[in-house]
Amino acid sequence: MRTAQSTEREAPARAADTRETAPPTPAAPLPRRLLATLLLVPLLAALALWAFAWPATRMAPRDLPLGVAGPSAAVTQVEGQLWEHKGAFEIHRYADEAAARAAIEDRDVYGAVVVTPDGTELLTASAASPVVAQLLQQAVPVGTKTVDVVAAPATDPRGAALTASVLPLAMAGMAAGAVVTVLGLAGRPAIAALLGSAALAGAVVAGIADSWLGVLTGGWWAEAGTLALATLAVSAAVAGVSALLGRAGIGLVSAVVMLLGNPFSGASSAPQMLPAPVGTIGQWLPPGAGATLLRSVSFFDGAASLGPALTLAWWAAIGLGAVLLGSALKGRTAAEERKSVTA
Repeated sequence: MRTAQSTEREAPARAADTRETAPPTPAAPLPRRLLATLLLVPLLAALALWAFAWPATRMAPRDLPLGVAGPSAAVTQVEGQLWEHKGAFEIHRYADEAAARAAIEDRDVYGAVVVTPDGTELLTASAASPVVAQLLQQAVPVGTKTVDVVAAPATDPRGAALTASVLPLAMAGMAAGAVVTVLGLAGRPAIAALLGSAALAGAVVAGIADSWLGVLTGGWWAEAGTLALATLAVSAAVAGVSALLGRAGIGLVSAVVMLLGNPFSGASSAPQMLPAPVGTIGQWLPPGAGATLLRSVSFFDGAASLGPALTLAWWAAIGLGAVLLGSALKGRTAAEERKSVTA
């Protein structure tokens, strides 16, 4: 015969059992899931095709920075010839050839047309963009002497290796952020994992691209740091958004990086060769900023590196901050749940 006291003790247990055995939320009906799949797959395919193919098929110079130098009358004539390419060039005047060379080395312009007593000379920088260097040769009269002021390395004259590095770095960052999320790392352990994986990725890629292949020719540690920062910008963003939104953050950030960051980076040509505002957007995202910073560090002694470095640093800082914020919010929620249970 059970007493009233034993009945009272069993009541919470029965309630707990009821909560534990509550039926799961029913999934969406099969026809609805099938329809979602049929619509989503072609939509993603169309979006990916647009993101990659549209900028590539609309590639042309748009306000491409180009210098001119020489006697005033001759420079005016050169400018008139360049203005015939409407909207193609943003022309900068320089006093002489030395000033034009300095502007190219500082990455203020992609090249310069210099008028000298011996004739017209075209200064280019294939290290900045082999595509732009070739385009400039087509824009000046046939027979113009061309001087490559900052040449691309002989091991990668077309810049293919640097262009190809954009996607692996983005994928490494996405993988690191996803692993941190899936393993349930949070707070300081997550920060340590993100920093450590980015540093190792930067060292490995620098070892391959610089020490082995020789396609990067700058300071090894500066290149490794750039590669690590580019990786961290993506991995921190993935982990940070996931810490706030759950695992859906992995797909969200990966979609932005892959479908926008990669094709909008301008790594294969130049940001000014892409339709507006694609080139500008690309430089706000880690792949574009990373490619620009890597060119500056590897071939131009760090010239014009502040902008892309700050972009990557902001992505990394905001992502890491989101990781800490997500951990703090989860800790507070867990504490409140424990408090409500014991109340």
